[in-house]
Amino acid sequence: MNKLIAGLFGAALMTGAAFADAGAPTPSAKDLSKAVEKVNYVETDVAGVRLNGYVDVGYLYNFYVGDNLLRHGSDAASGGNFNLNVVKLTVDKPLSNKNEWSAGFRADLMFGQDAGHFNDAWLPGSASEFFLEQGYITARAPIGNGLDIKAGKFAAWLGYEATDRPANLNITYGDIYGLLPATLTGVAVEYPINNSFSVGLAVGNGANLDFNDGTVLNGSVDHHDGYGIMAKLDYTVPGGNASWNNNVYYSWDAAGERDYSFTLLGDSFWSTQSKNSLVIYDGVLNWVPKFTNGKLLLGANYDLGNWAGVDHSTTFAAGALYAKYQFTDVFSLAGRGTYVHANHATGAGESVDLWSVTLTAGFNVVENLVIRAEYRFDLGNDRIQDGPTILHDSGHTVAVQAVYTF
Repeated sequence: MNKLIAGLFGAALMTGAAFADAGAPTPSAKDLSKAVEKVNYVETDVAGVRLNGYVDVGYLYNFYVGDNLLRHGSDAASGGNFNLNVVKLTVDKPLSNKNEWSAGFRADLMFGQDAGHFNDAWLPGSASEFFLEQGYITARAPIGNGLDIKAGKFAAWLGYEATDRPANLNITYGDIYGLLPATLTGVAVEYPINNSFSVGLAVGNGANLDFNDGTVLNGSVDHHDGYGIMAKLDYTVPGGNASWNNNVYYSWDAAGERDYSFTLLGDSFWSTQSKNSLVIYDGVLNWVPKFTNGKLLLGANYDLGNWAGVDHSTTFAAGALYAKYQFTDVFSLAGRGTYVHANHATGAGESVDLWSVTLTAGFNVVENLVIRAEYRFDLGNDRIQDGPTILHDSGHTVAVQAVYTF
């Protein structure tokens, strides 16, 4: 992310600012999550290899009974809990800034409650307390402006929000986050056409699948022969204070892909269909108005997608608006509003409309420590479920979070 955005967030530990990556285009939270490597790190005895990470703890209380549709597992359950959200360790050797032959790697290890839910939703059979978010080798070939190649497991390009909560503008994950692939295991290439445009293409297993091994899932579905293709076209305005990211994703025959978002929408067809496909167009906008001296960040995320099984399909459209204002070096305020519509989102073929509004205050208490407090309101037809019984259309949530980076 460019230096202007880094200035917007002020201190390195302010929400999102802690993960600023100088020199890249104006980011979404996907980009912000990369910047742990730029904030603090410990260099190992091997030249250029670094270790960094963060500890994320908090408390969340949902004022409803049941589970909230489209909410991430750690955020959805009724009542309240003290949470060790994540202890994250990143080990990496980044590429040089020069257009020359070079190679490196990155591994992101997550431990804690969030890690357990990522595994439960995406990787059946994995240890519930551990999640390998990323693990890849990267290389640069001095072709044209420099061709970057990545092989292994890496974060998908889609979406405004990142897997790392501290990199996002809000504590809880937004509704769109649950609709999009989070990771892809395969090979990706990225190429900067010029200072404004860059492109990328990736191919791998189905969304969130580390491997295709034919393992039986829930007694009826195996997850072999699943493949996915991901592509992007990014544009950054001259001056770097605004960007437009366009992403597409398509997968086919990924029976074990576990597009769990549709299960959360009330559709359990993924567990009975032997084949399925998923196609998504995703757009991300960012703007830092120059007249605000870097204090205001405005963002948007919009998506259109379709999931198709053997005899059933679900089409969804979603949009979200984001804003954050840095009032002082210590205090910031961020807001998010989302809307999701899905056709045939339930077993009865009914449509679903879901809304949510979130307000998050951030406090940069001391160096490397940020504390956030949040209120969230969810609304939608049959939004809160308790087993097969629908209880409420709306729900309220409060949350607090403390993050220390190292």
